[in-house]
Amino acid sequence: MKYVMAIFFTFSFLFLAMYGVSAVYGYLFPLRYVDEIATAASTFEVDPTLVASVINSESGYDHEAVSLKGAEGLMQILPSTAEYLAKKLKYGEYDLKNPEDNIMLGTYYLSTLIDQFQDEDLALCAYNAGPGNVQKWLASEEYVDEEGKLTTIPFEETRNYLKKCERAKVYYNYRRGYFEMS
Repeated sequence: MKYVMAIFFTFSFLFLAMYGVSAVYGYLFPLRYVDEIATAASTFEVDPTLVASVINSESGYDHEAVSLKGAEGLMQILPSTAEYLAKKLKYGEYDLKNPEDNIMLGTYYLSTLIDQFQDEDLALCAYNAGPGNVQKWLASEEYVDEEGKLTTIPFEETRNYLKKCERAKVYYNYRRGYFEMS
């Protein structure tokens, strides 16, 4: 096992030496569909770096991704949620595997969660765990402080999701110019 680790670290060091840190970040935080993200973010007044972070965290930019629960596409939207969102938007025909459709519907959903909770972190928690769970957490003295702010996220998956989105957003903020050039 120690030889495997030594080989891994040797190749990692060589990769970094040859291609640089930006190549590693580019691999961990890809940035595709910039025009689609910029359009949807502008349409629904959502920070494009937040949308890019959700896409990275949800699907790793795989537009063919399907979760075990049946969520589809870049922003991992359940078909039932997509149907509801499309009706509210009067969106018409859509395909969750189509990046433009998925990003438009997912960004709209994210904007409704931001409006509902008035807090980006709570909106991300709701995107991952569902708005009903976040409302339950906020109503429980066990998870909030005296001011009603959420202090504990009871779902480990949601805690990790929030951290992953926050890390990605830091990197995408570094690359913010890509969205502003579109």
